[in-house]
Amino acid sequence: MKVSIYSREEIEKLIGKGFPEKTAVISFYDPPNIRTGEISEPVDYKGLPERIFQVEVHDIDMETLEDFGLSFDTYFPEADSLAAFIQKAHDDGFDIICQCEYGQSRSAACAAAIIEYYEKNGISVFADYRYYPNQLIFNKLLDALKNKEVNI
Repeated sequence: MKVSIYSREEIEKLIGKGFPEKTAVISFYDPPNIRTGEISEPVDYKGLPERIFQVEVHDIDMETLEDFGLSFDTYFPEADSLAAFIQKAHDDGFDIICQCEYGQSRSAACAAAIIEYYEKNGISVFADYRYYPNQLIFNKLLDALKNKEVNI
């Protein structure tokens, strides 16, 4: 299984030129901004790909959870469902694209968790200077993937 990291701009170019077959997408986008009220729209995948999981989640860290009215337990409640989506994509032989606005934080964390779980090499994403993986996304998703394994 190939795991790739894309920004919104990169994924929109890929959509325009043709989407690879047997590729699932995990797409992160911002909830409404609590300070400005600005609303971020998810990427329009125009019916592509065959499998997509879109997640509305803040790109924040432990220190700012309370500012958003969240705790570690309430942040990213989709982690368990996303772990099941990833497991199914893996079992069915799909590649996975992880996408967020800039392709640096949430998508990188998601990719790192997947790579760590399946290949024990998630550190490769953390070591790549292009990425700043969101530690909350990484830890919650990796825990969810490990818990899926226990619950099978």
